[in-house]
Amino acid sequence: MKAVILHAKDDLRYEEIQTPEPGEKQVLVKVKAAGICGSDIPRVLGDAAHYYPIILGHEFSGEVAAVGNGVETVSVGDRVAAVPLIPCFICADCQKGSYSQCRNYSFVGSRIQGGFAEYVVLPERNVVKFDENVTYEQGAFFEPSTVALHGLKCAEYQGGKDVAILGGGTIGLFAAQWAMIFGAKRVFVFDIDNERLELAKKLGADVTINTLEPNFKEVVKEHTEGKGFEFVFETAGVGATMKLAFELAGNKASVCFIGTPTKDLVFEPKLFENMNRKEFKLTGSWMSYSAPFPGEEWELTAHYFRNGKLKLDDSLIFQKIAMKDAKKAFDMYKTPGSVKGKILLINE
Repeated sequence: MKAVILHAKDDLRYEEIQTPEPGEKQVLVKVKAAGICGSDIPRVLGDAAHYYPIILGHEFSGEVAAVGNGVETVSVGDRVAAVPLIPCFICADCQKGSYSQCRNYSFVGSRIQGGFAEYVVLPERNVVKFDENVTYEQGAFFEPSTVALHGLKCAEYQGGKDVAILGGGTIGLFAAQWAMIFGAKRVFVFDIDNERLELAKKLGADVTINTLEPNFKEVVKEHTEGKGFEFVFETAGVGATMKLAFELAGNKASVCFIGTPTKDLVFEPKLFENMNRKEFKLTGSWMSYSAPFPGEEWELTAHYFRNGKLKLDDSLIFQKIAMKDAKKAFDMYKTPGSVKGKILLINE
């Protein structure tokens, strides 16, 4: 088979290697579509790879090409999305169902070979079936969708409340949709890019707010009668939105940081004191798993993609690029701000 192999920093090569074979309770997946995640970029363009050579890619879907002995839940020809986390299932956290906190986990596409290839072998429990009316492109978005839904679970989300989504990227727009699916009173999406805000509106957001507008906080006060939001989900992982979450949260609110910060962050005492004064609850969210593994995040993504309530707008996809041209795809990220949306690598 052919695969995109990272040999060193910024050294991606499309090469021929041995096609893997599924062992006991394993599945061979013929990869159809694979998304480039933000975490893949520093692995390719920086020094974040665990080792070399490595096949990256953890957001992907495909067709079951073969199954090993003992496989019972999927068959050849099934359409599946990949579940990248491989927990140990025996540590204390795993036994509590907290698989994202597993102390001995492996991970497809970073610690073991991933989906930037024609074929990949996965444990049986690491594939989720989806229906024929769900596209392979949607299948490649299962992982980011589940990350967003896991954030709602961490925040103990309830419908009937005003919700603020800070960041209109892929995760933010899925978080907005999940909030709507589960009965939000109103969903507000905040971003600095009007195109992303227009997409949020298209996907059903009630109010979109550009935080570059000088009076945006006054607009928020008018909409919420100065009470702020009962749920706030930060999805960008940048200082400005993480601080804004502390301002927008209402009394007794629930605030969840889904975005992953990459730079130092300093809270002024007066801003941080909001958490004390408002007595809001702040939680983090990591990955997308719950018991029984891989969790209802994955089951519900398959369900709501199937019935059409969870939508993958074409605007979420920046470009579809042939797998053999993965190097060209990653080169695009060398120009900051040039990639707006998800790049999908497609096996032709």
